Amino acid sequence: MTMLVGRKAPVFSASAVVNGGDFEDNFSLEQYIGKKHVLFYFYPLDFTFVCPTEIIAFQERIADFEARGVQVIGCSIDSKFSHWAWLNTPQNDGGIQGVQYPLVSDVNKTIAHNFGVLAGHYDYNENNELVWIGNLGEDAVAYRGLFLIDKEGVVRHQVVNDMPLGRNIDEALRMIDALQFFEEKGEVCPANWEKGKDGMNATAEGVASYLANH
Repeated sequence: MTMLVGRKAPVFSASAVVNGGDFEDNFSLEQYIGKKHVLFYFYPLDFTFVCPTEIIAFQERIADFEARGVQVIGCSIDSKFSHWAWLNTPQNDGGIQGVQYPLVSDVNKTIAHNFGVLAGHYDYNENNELVWIGNLGEDAVAYRGLFLIDKEGVVRHQVVNDMPLGRNIDEALRMIDALQFFEEKGEVCPANWEKGKDGMNATAEGVASYLANH
């Protein structure tokens, strides 16, 4: 796994499906630099089981992300045509129809590799044949990686879940609130901080004052 926190998010240009069904070539995170925070997440595959619950859950809370000036973007190793087909399949039939935020196509697996979430690596065997070596036998798909990227394009938070473990949308929003609180107030966020609670100054005196009053 690659630790990207504190570093610029890897640059890419790829195909994506936007607005629930429109193809966009040369989609890039760079279009949001200076404009929006970005929540960029990976999921393993289209037409699976845990993945649609996450993808739809993000859509159901999209107004909360937009109110914070955050662009949500999903990505998997599927083609743009697979994304399009899934987006046009009703939810009652296992689809994700109604999802409007961008879904990026990473068919070459380079984006997942550069973000450090590809579930294994390629190598050559004794016959000089290129083979896939999965972590614990995993296929060549992405783990459930999530990256919070600020307006300067710097990764400020990342979390990576194994395939069976779905993410918590409330926690993603909490981390956005914490980052934006710090950016606005210059105060740090203690354990279990939530929007509306006190922050503290990052000094010995600040910590002592906070602990004395909480």
